[in-house]
Amino acid sequence: MEDLEGGLLEYKTVGEFLAEIKKKFGLGDKEGVKVAELKRLEQRGKTMEEFVQEFRRAARECVYKGRPLVEEFKREINRTIHQRLIELE
Repeated sequence: MEDLEGGLLEYKTVGEFLAEIKKKFGLGDKEGVKVAELKRLEQRGKTMEEFVQEFRRAARECVYKGRPLVEEFKREINRTIHQRLIELE
């Protein structure tokens, strides 16, 4: 990512990145931060149990509820599991 003057910006954590966005663009409301945190999740090499715990923690104060929250969960899980869920629907 580049700053407004064209220089490269580096962040050590997602928290630092979100704080910078809040500072520059005013997107730091609690709900917006929770949505951003939820959207950055991916299961990758985690077990389903580990991922579910991480997802629940991120979703606790998120504005997503019901079906949108389920759709976000399915988007972030392992592609094989996601495909099997689609086949079951």
